[in-house]
Amino acid sequence: MATTSDLRNGLVIKFNGELHVVTKWEHRTPGNLRAFYQVKMKNLKNGKMIENRFRSGEEIEVVRLETRNFQYLYKDGTGYVFMDNENFDQVSVSEDIIGEQSLYLKEGENVQIMFNGEVPVSVELPPHVELKVIEAPPGIKGDTATGGTKQVKTETGAVINAPLFIEEGDVIKVDSRTGEYIERVKK
Repeated sequence: MATTSDLRNGLVIKFNGELHVVTKWEHRTPGNLRAFYQVKMKNLKNGKMIENRFRSGEEIEVVRLETRNFQYLYKDGTGYVFMDNENFDQVSVSEDIIGEQSLYLKEGENVQIMFNGEVPVSVELPPHVELKVIEAPPGIKGDTATGGTKQVKTETGAVINAPLFIEEGDVIKVDSRTGEYIERVKK
């Protein structure tokens, strides 16, 4: 067992029976009171951020996760199927683990999957993905100078707010963490 003095960003701990990754921690010593650690954590199962206060020296359960590179192949009835880039084994990951990231996942995309033993617990997409626009309403002439946006639909089904000059067939770069338009990809 580790103690709170072992806390660092990116550390995966078991808290309240679920896996959490530490995103921010701070050691505080308020005047005459006892020292404590204020920790901000992200739940790996549902993605929710929580904060907790640990006593200084309190034991925490550290979980060692293995991260491997995979390539997305296809979606079947049970979930999403990925292929290991090293030994070509296939693994199926359920929809609840991937969550809203599935809107930015296209065939052939390389991802990192974290495993607790042989059980996948988290899928991490690249920070930026390139998606082809399949539906885009026409921009109104003269509106391009105002910096307005319109909603476009991509090949994966994601609806993105993009500038008015984006047309059907364009490839755009999207932030997979926030779903925001970054730029048009030049061919």
